[in-house]
Amino acid sequence: MSDGVQVRSRRRALVKLGVLVVFVAVAVLVGILVPLPSLDEIRTAAETAGLPGAFAFVIAYGLVTLTPVPKNVVGVAAGVIWGFALGSLLVYLGALIGAALAFAIGRALGRDAVERFTGARVDRVDTVLRRRGLASVIGVRLIPLLPFTVINYTASLTAVRVRDYAIGTAVGIIPGTLAYVAIGAFGFEPGPALYIALGALGVLTLGGVVVGARLRRRGAVVDGA
Repeated sequence: MSDGVQVRSRRRALVKLGVLVVFVAVAVLVGILVPLPSLDEIRTAAETAGLPGAFAFVIAYGLVTLTPVPKNVVGVAAGVIWGFALGSLLVYLGALIGAALAFAIGRALGRDAVERFTGARVDRVDTVLRRRGLASVIGVRLIPLLPFTVINYTASLTAVRVRDYAIGTAVGIIPGTLAYVAIGAFGFEPGPALYIALGALGVLTLGGVVVGARLRRRGAVVDGA
């Protein structure tokens, strides 16, 4: 490849990275400046719109996941409005849509720059993710306290395979989704349902931390190889 072609290729990578940075910055501003509708407003809209309202919620949830708005709060609200079964389904579908959108945007705009301008250490991390991408994605998804949006964009910049990201996300978000929707569906009054939901969140956090620690140790082995 000639020097001119390399320069143009690097320039395109930087331009795409710049577009990604601007997009994320705008998403952050939207998440900060545009308030979410209140629970009563969402409930009224859902009751008025019926099935189309549920569909609109899925799309809106997917778009909201592109911003730093706390998605767990929305999951609890879905449980309050639609109950456990339907609320879980709507939140799950919306989360999958948002995860796919963020990954596609980040991979299209930012991955090229990561490959061109990062060093050997990132290459080693990529090697681990190529080998253990599915386990890595499931591990981070199981930790409810890790920001969903940050995971989406960060994963898109790594070498994790699309298949591993998709399957890991589809599996890893199920427990947390069910737990948060259950909190909304079964109420905040002390009782077995609430205790089970809160206990599930604690177990998920602990399990995700353990998985993450194991993956970091394996990554350290690769770094020292």
